[in-house]
Amino acid sequence: MSSKKEGDAGRWFPLESNPELLNSYISKLGFDSSQFHFVDVFSTEAWALEMVPQPVAAVIMLYPISQPQEAHRSEENTNVIPKQQVSDKVWYMKQRIGNACGTIGILHALGNLSLTTEAGADGLIKKDSWLDRFYSCCPRSLGPTEKASILESDKEIESMHDAATADDANQTGRGELDDAVNTHFVALVNIDGGLYELDGRKEAPIHHGSTGQTSFLKDACVVVDTFMQRDPGELRFTIVALAANKQSR
Repeated sequence: MSSKKEGDAGRWFPLESNPELLNSYISKLGFDSSQFHFVDVFSTEAWALEMVPQPVAAVIMLYPISQPQEAHRSEENTNVIPKQQVSDKVWYMKQRIGNACGTIGILHALGNLSLTTEAGADGLIKKDSWLDRFYSCCPRSLGPTEKASILESDKEIESMHDAATADDANQTGRGELDDAVNTHFVALVNIDGGLYELDGRKEAPIHHGSTGQTSFLKDACVVVDTFMQRDPGELRFTIVALAANKQSR
C-alpha cells in the first residue's frame, strides 16, 4: 500500500471559497447546477441559516490550519477514529496533492449526493462528464488511497482545477505555486441520517452524530462552531452550502 502523504503527489494552486467560482467549476465538471448550487452561509446563527434555500445537500467549510486544529486532529486519530462506527455507504478519499482540498471537498460533497437528494446523483451528474467517469472508476468500495491514486494520475482534473484558480470569478490573485497556504476545505454530508465530516487529511471520516434533511444545515453549523471555538480569534472561516436552486423552479 502506498505510504504517500499530502503534498507527495504534487502541488496545485489553491481554490477560492467563492460560490460563483465553485458553481462555474462544478458545471464544467459535469454537475447540473440548475438544481443545486453553492451559496454563501454568512453566519452559523439562525438568521443566516434561514436565508439558505432548502433542502441543503452538503456543506463545505474553509478553516485555518492552526496549532489548536492540528492538536485536535491528532487527538481524533488516537481517540475518536478507532472507536467510531462509519457507514459503509460513505464515499471518502484521501488527499495527497498539496492544495487540492477544494476539489477534494467538492468530490466528497457530490460523491455522497445519491443518499441525500430525491433525484440522486444520477439526476445531478451528467452522463459521460468528468464527474460521471471519475465516480464510475472510484466506487464507494474502492479504498481511500486508491481513489487518491486515480485522482493524482488524472491530468484532465488537474487542468480544470488549475483553470478554476485562474478564472475571472476569483476575487483575489492565486499567488505563486510555492506560497504557504494555511487554510483547508472539508465537506459535511448527511449519509442515511448520520452527519459526517470528510477531510482527506484525516485518517477516516468523522461521524458527528445523527441529523435529518431539515436539520442538516443547522447540525452542520454546530460542527463548524466547534472548529471556530478552537480558534476564537481567527476570522479565516467561510461556509458554503450546496442548496436547492430556487431560481430554476
